[in-house]
Amino acid sequence: MSVETSPVVLITGASSGIGQAAAHLFVERGWHVAATMRNPSDGTAQAEHQRVLVLPLDVTDPASVEAAIAATLEHFSRIDVVVNNAGYGLFGPFETATDEQIRRQFATNVDGIFTVTRAVLPAMRRQGSGMIINVASIGGLITLPFFSLYHATKFAVVGFTESLSFELAPRGIRAKVIAPSEVDTNFSGRSLVRTFVEGEHAYSDTLSKIMAAMNARRGNYSSAALVAETIFTAATDGTDRVMYVAGSDAEQAFTLLHSLSEAERLEMIRQLSGL
Repeated sequence: MSVETSPVVLITGASSGIGQAAAHLFVERGWHVAATMRNPSDGTAQAEHQRVLVLPLDVTDPASVEAAIAATLEHFSRIDVVVNNAGYGLFGPFETATDEQIRRQFATNVDGIFTVTRAVLPAMRRQGSGMIINVASIGGLITLPFFSLYHATKFAVVGFTESLSFELAPRGIRAKVIAPSEVDTNFSGRSLVRTFVEGEHAYSDTLSKIMAAMNARRGNYSSAALVAETIFTAATDGTDRVMYVAGSDAEQAFTLLHSLSEAERLEMIRQLSGL
């Protein structure tokens, strides 16, 4: 089935948070949207819009990825932008993380982006145009304690995207990365998995300080809508820019990253973390 000519974006993790906000914004701006999610029943309201196609997509399942991309191409005839947004955070001591937790963190946050990107590139090459936008985090540039595995995945996404941008440019395809800081979504709820159980353990003293500092910052989070605006800007500004930070706190952190010495930066993180 073909539709009237309008740009098409495929968004992963579109059932809530940043992905949902991005889907709404692209629709408002006249785009067609393939809103993908593990459970399509979570996108019932979105599916009512004529410009939105809700599809099942689990980024850890290559067959699911291939099927969603094929369905999008069949319905819209093209994919102009992919927003790799699906992901979650693993929080807690590295020592207490299980092998399964580690594998799942990388399978979702890193391997999922690899799978979606590799699956859509043939169609973009045939078109001679396209864009891959990967939602990383300011946590792909600077770190906080007890997020070592999450940071490892987001640093990987940042490096992957920048390198990818060079190899895809001659094909007419751009690669960009979004680096929001803390966002007012369910990231600290269902999207934040802990490597520990409550109670006394070897790291409980420092962990309690970190959690208190996180709770104190909770009212200063950026909105998902603000991050969606940054994603839309990246998709439409027509530049070869690769890195986009989203939110005033992320912009401040990005500036400090490039202006402080290592010792100053580490001390700032200790203070921010209540250590």
